[in-house]
Amino acid sequence: MIIQNKKANSALNNLLSRQDYLVTQANDLARAFGNLTAFQHKVLDYCFSYVQKDDHQDKIYEANLLDVIHHLGLQASGDSYKRVVEALRALDLKTSIYMRTIEPDGRKGILMTHLFDHVKVIEDGKFEFRFSRDVEPYVFQLKSHFYSFKLSELTRVRSKYTLTMMKLWNANSLGKLTDTTIQGSLEDWETWFLGSNDKGEPKHWSAGIFKRDVINKALKELGQLYPQTLFRLTTIKNGRNVVGYTLDIHSVNTNTHLDIT
Repeated sequence: MIIQNKKANSALNNLLSRQDYLVTQANDLARAFGNLTAFQHKVLDYCFSYVQKDDHQDKIYEANLLDVIHHLGLQASGDSYKRVVEALRALDLKTSIYMRTIEPDGRKGILMTHLFDHVKVIEDGKFEFRFSRDVEPYVFQLKSHFYSFKLSELTRVRSKYTLTMMKLWNANSLGKLTDTTIQGSLEDWETWFLGSNDKGEPKHWSAGIFKRDVINKALKELGQLYPQTLFRLTTIKNGRNVVGYTLDIHSVNTNTHLDIT
């Protein structure tokens, strides 16, 4: 016999109603990276480049700090080593994951975990990492959708917002960076680009500042990187309030166009 605690049940239902931060598919997992800096994004991208579609569960990946430094175009100095190690530390701290669970007897719950099971840095400059077993299935999906483009393309990007936009574009076009539409509520977009606070709630900026400093900035850099592509952003409103955005992306044969409405 299951004796329910009404207060605990109410608190859990409140969390379960917060779909914006629960991971149910690979795209949701990517939203957990909104708190990362551009540099941390690139170190994470490097880690993801090791994932292969046939990898087994619990695989431990081994890499070299010097290779990361060279990949990012840094000098092989003490400061560079420190910077990469600090980025790895941040990846361990900033990638909290929340996942819906169902117990065998039907009880609902939330699993609070992290992207990485562990990250180990060794004195000879090697480091190893293993993804959390609960998150691994989504990691493999993420590799095939978000990270199917070449790692070299990511190193050219300056803004963390552009990196996020590229990954959304790649995922929504099934890993092909072709014509697609990205749409979502304002809260969706904020979660993708800004991340969440300590309570797991999406960070919030005013719609005007968010569009100017995040979306427009990302689209401007994407336009420079992909000059044969048209990006058309439409602002969705309910009365005077901004409630979401739709981004249409199309390949063209002329110069880049940014159409922002």
